[in-house]
Amino acid sequence: MEEDEVVTGRVKWFDPVKGFGFVVAQSGGSDILLHANVLRNFGQSSVADGALIAITVQATDRGRQAVEVVRIEPPEASESAALEDFEDIDPEVMAKAVLEPARVKWFDKGKGFGFANVYGSNEDVFVHIEVLHRSGLADLQPGEAVAIKVIDGKRGRMATEVLAWEAAVKD
Repeated sequence: MEEDEVVTGRVKWFDPVKGFGFVVAQSGGSDILLHANVLRNFGQSSVADGALIAITVQATDRGRQAVEVVRIEPPEASESAALEDFEDIDPEVMAKAVLEPARVKWFDKGKGFGFANVYGSNEDVFVHIEVLHRSGLADLQPGEAVAIKVIDGKRGRMATEVLAWEAAVKD
């Protein structure tokens, strides 16, 4: 590979604490390093394992590395991963929810959930890790700006979708 090329593949794993992860190209070859700074330049602080990703790749002395993220698509959700909290919610209500600007209050990947606050409101919005995964994210950082779709659920306000702020603004 002499020039940068756009490669499509799947995220093998990404650890926001370590600041990097790897992508497996659909065309094969060695794993591609995905650094947190490259992901942040795209507007995200994390990416879900298994997400489909298009990246510009550069060959270096240390192997192939992503230099730009072009596109990310969330991993395919299995029906078994359906959240119990959404079972009794009318799908039309979820579909009509609008994206609202919010800030992450806290998120604990180990516990599998956290909370965000929609701008202008101090009411907590519950964010489940499965919602993050379906949205193509793996983790959230306190203070991170996001866009969320919120519904009223059994346990109060709940996010049904979470987008990195920059991704939401682009759309």
